Amino acid sequence: MSFFLKSRWHSSRLGCEATLARWGEFGQPVLVFPTAGGDAEEIERFQLIKALGSLLESGRIKIYSCDNVAGSMWFNKQGSPDQRMKMQNEFHQYVKHELAPAIRTDCHTPDIGVWAAGSSIGAFHAAAVVCRFPDLFHRALSMSGTYNLMRFIEVSEPNEEFRVSSPLHFLPHLQGPHLELLRKRYIHIATGEGRWENIGESWALANALGAKGIPNHLDSWGMKWDHDWVTWRAMMPKYLDEWTR
Repeated sequence: MSFFLKSRWHSSRLGCEATLARWGEFGQPVLVFPTAGGDAEEIERFQLIKALGSLLESGRIKIYSCDNVAGSMWFNKQGSPDQRMKMQNEFHQYVKHELAPAIRTDCHTPDIGVWAAGSSIGAFHAAAVVCRFPDLFHRALSMSGTYNLMRFIEVSEPNEEFRVSSPLHFLPHLQGPHLELLRKRYIHIATGEGRWENIGESWALANALGAKGIPNHLDSWGMKWDHDWVTWRAMMPKYLDEWTR
């Protein structure tokens, strides 16, 4: 398997140590966000790295992944709702100010556009970082996504730090140079319609993007595909292969 490297440092934004893992040595950098509470090596344990093997070995992609610190705090209900919503924004600031520069340094290209990907809650983060930081992230692959995270918390209204982190909340108000740059990016939304899937979540994101003229496409894989790693191991190699030809 392609070259593996793992880095770990203390993040003042997260208030803890967090890991950045990398597979591959050359190619388009892709930051893959774990599922809720997952860590940087989750995608290897669930055989996604193996499924991407030919793309890694041919130098077409480099895969990075991080600990989902915000997801872990959110779904383990650590701290108050306000603290959890604040962590959502802090996690994205960690991605912007720590992960993206580390990836660019590792690629020896200070201005390279990074792609983002993820499934379930990872799909939320992939779409969010492209929408929030289109100067850093140029494309997202969001698979089987959950985009309305407010349904997992015990308050009815988001605080401001969560509002700026959630595409469904901030996209309707986006304008100016940020929106103009985002209209040059692309978000691909893929989902099954089998067990534990909710295509309505994907349509909500697609409609929010479309209303602001942001390029996106929604692919339904149909009823045979569940909310499961089997689906994501099929989806990600297919799309990354198409995008790197």
